[in-house]
Amino acid sequence: MNVTVTMAVKDMNTSTSMCVTIESLGFSTFLMSVYIVAFVFGLLFNGLTLGPIYQQVQRQNVLGIFLLSLSISDMLFIFTMPLWMNYYRKGHQWGLGVGSCSVAGFFYYSNMYISIFLLCCISVDRCLVVTYPLRFKAQRTSRYAWAQCITVYVVVVVMHIMVLIYDNLKDAHDDKNDNDRCYETYPMQSNVALFNLIRVCVGFLLPLLVLTVSYWRVLATVGESPGLNAQAKRKIRLLSFGVIGIFFFCFAPYHILLLTRSIVFYRYRDDTTPQGPYCQFEQSMHMYFSSTLALSSLNCVVDPVLYVLVSNLVQDKLKQCWKGRRQTRQRTVAEGENCVLTRTTKITSNNNLI
Repeated sequence: MNVTVTMAVKDMNTSTSMCVTIESLGFSTFLMSVYIVAFVFGLLFNGLTLGPIYQQVQRQNVLGIFLLSLSISDMLFIFTMPLWMNYYRKGHQWGLGVGSCSVAGFFYYSNMYISIFLLCCISVDRCLVVTYPLRFKAQRTSRYAWAQCITVYVVVVVMHIMVLIYDNLKDAHDDKNDNDRCYETYPMQSNVALFNLIRVCVGFLLPLLVLTVSYWRVLATVGESPGLNAQAKRKIRLLSFGVIGIFFFCFAPYHILLLTRSIVFYRYRDDTTPQGPYCQFEQSMHMYFSSTLALSSLNCVVDPVLYVLVSNLVQDKLKQCWKGRRQTRQRTVAEGENCVLTRTTKITSNNNLI
């Protein structure tokens, strides 16, 4: 009887570890390339816009406070990207221990939902400013903006810390049969599937509803407002479509597939063998799901573009920087030409003396 139970447990562990196999090195290289692009351009763009945004914060600009909070979250995530590059470079082999896998995932998912909720805060703020400008002006202070940003950070961070504590890292790191995967464990566990459903509802569908209603009101009000000039209307529309674009491009594909995976798990959780419908589904969806997760990392590249679209200060600073470089280059070229002319003159004079 004991031998039978032991063999059954071994078979179960084997089937669990082999539910999804990852063999395509070309796919791993593609994912690594996406993270390299996100790391390089995210670091560059956030570095360029951080100074002008901080100047907006010093002027008590509410939108600047939201954008600074977004930038800080992006930078914290960017600094963990080399870990994910190394992970995919090794063909989905972590090799850095359970703790580092958990920390990297913590910053990854915290940044995702901090970005989502801050974009929500920006949309609600824009809606109130445009729809009720006089009534909302008195309450719209820097303290009001900081309170919202701190609340978003605290709620998201505490939720993910609780998940890490109660989950005991078992679903984050898979080291069975030398897999050594990070956040790629199959089959999905029931508590993880439930948390995924909560994440989709609270972290995506609810913000999507808030975002849609807010910008629908904003665009309707802006179109009918005679008091706004063309430049102000253009800036508001750019912000509206920019935030919506970031939301649908970076976050929607990942959450749609996350919801689908969780539903399929509940449908077929009684059969999680490698030949069963659940594992077959996960095997077929693994490449697409990993791609949408990598796509979500590009939000740290797109966020700074949003800053440039809506901020005249950022645009002016970037233009000044570009003009300064061009003037420096022109000055260098001119000095070089003068140097050449001087040398030519000296040579000509010497020739005349000879």
